[in-house]
Parts: sequence; C-alpha cells; structure tokens
Amino acid sequence: MSSLEINSSSFNQETKLPSSPPLVEGSACEPLGEDLNEVEENSKDIIKFTSEKLSIDEVSQLVISPLCGAVSLFVGTTRNNFEGKKVISLEYEAYLPMAENEIRKICSDIRQKWPVKHIAVFHRLGSVPVSEASIIIAVSSAHRAESLQAVSYAIDTLKAKVPIWK
Repeated sequence: MSSLEINSSSFNQETKLPSSPPLVEGSACEPLGEDLNEVEENSKDIIKFTSEKLSIDEVSQLVISPLCGAVSLFVGTTRNNFEGKKVISLEYEAYLPMAENEIRKICSDIRQKWPVKHIAVFHRLGSVPVSEASIIIAVSSAHRAESLQAVSYAIDTLKAKVPIWK
C-alpha cells in the first residue's frame, strides 16, 4: 500500500449539498429597502507607514464590511536570498509626503476600475527581517474577482510608482 492510496469505502456515502440558500433575515422575496441603509458605510482608504511589525489580522479587519463577500490580501515578505546572495533583512525608506500621495492616487484608480469597498495599504519602513511582512494590501468587495484584481493592480502600481526604496 503506497502512502497515497485511499480507502474507497470512505467515498461510498452519498454527498448531499444544502437544499436551501444561506440563512438571511426576512423573506427572500422581500426588497432590501431601508434595512440596507442601516448597513451603509462610507468607503475607506487606510494608508499607514510604520517601523513596527505589520499585522495581517489588523489590516484585514480594517477592510471587512457586512456589504462585502470578499477580502483579498497581498502580503510581501522579506525572503532569505537575492540573486544568489544570503539576505538577513531589508531596509526600507520612503519620501512620505509623495509616497502617501501616490498611494492615494492608486486607491482612486482602483475605485474607478472596480467596485470595491475598503482599501488598506500598510508599508513597513526601516529594517524588516527575513519572513516578516514589508507590505500588506487588503481590499474588500462584494465579489472576489474585483478585490483580487484590485490587490494585484495595487502592488504592481505601487512598486512602479511609489517612492519607497530598499
């Protein structure tokens, strides 16, 4: 018996999918109306530069919304090698007024391209040891495609345009 062999008897039972939609308040035929306004919230762009260790949980919590079914994250970390050389840490510096302004432009561009709710961009400055996050980008949206595309656009554009140096 190889380590990949599977006992087929465990698959003999019929798998049933739920026959009802997810539990929601009110009737499925009821219009959302004023109840939806109770959860209306203003979209937020949260930008932070810090020398402190970044928290994935903190950043992802900032973009969660009851209006959204997706939160997409990009976490850039320091790897232990670069072009065949050993890396112990990276040192980041930025021209903060311009960096913040450029990230605000990226957030604005994202909002013009995709229907997203909240955007958070946290970048670490100073020394970032191997395996620690240097950047976390989080985007919430109603559906996954928009937030995934927005996160990809954000990191690619940030690396190309924002004055942050290693």
